[in-house]
This record gives sequence, C-alpha cells and structure tokens, in this order.
Amino acid sequence: QVQLVESGGGLVQAGGSLRLSCAASGSIFSINYMGWYRQAPGKQRELVATITSGGSTTTADSVKGRFTISRDNAKNTMYLQMNSLKPEDTAVYYCNAVGLVGLSSIDYWGKGTLVTVSS
Repeated sequence: QVQLVESGGGLVQAGGSLRLSCAASGSIFSINYMGWYRQAPGKQRELVATITSGGSTTTADSVKGRFTISRDNAKNTMYLQMNSLKPEDTAVYYCNAVGLVGLSSIDYWGKGTLVTVSS
C-alpha cells in the first residue's frame, strides 16, 4: 500500500504561482512513476504531468512552459511548481502513483488539493 497526501493548494490571483507537494509513504519502493492530475468542476479528470523513478517527465500541452514537475527521492515527495496561473487552471489537483506488484500495476490516489485562480 502507498499513501499519498497533497498540500499547497489555495487561492491565487491570475499570473501568480503555487507549489503543490505530494508526500508518499508506505510501500514506496513499488512506485514506478508518479503524476499530477486535475479535475475542474463539471469536467473529467485530466493528466497534468508525470515523472518516472528515473526523473523523466511529461507535461500536458495546456500547462507546458508554466508548470514543472519534480521529485525529491530523499523526502519521498513530488512537487508541481505552477507559474503564470490562469483562471482555467482552477481545479482539484490529485497526486497519483503507479506501483508494480509482480506483473500487476496498481493506481494510488491522494484526496486532492483545491487550486482556485481568480481573474
């Protein structure tokens, strides 16, 4: 089992910045890669960024150049630095980890942290 706890959300004006954190605990040795997802009101959850155990990253086109995903393996923590925030970035942001158990993969999710960007 892996437990994920997000923090760092809040209210910010357009153009501002926030840094989200996701602290992982439990069977973290099983984690293959981690990512951030978001879900805006009335919309489906969408992928924002991912990072592998080796540090390779992907970023959604909608946030490319503004958001940066990173991880600190010593602290078992993943981050999402969000700059130049826009009102359309308003959403609940979820931390995700994919663990490997034998030949199976398991998805773990945090409870989410709300980011609200005012215009």
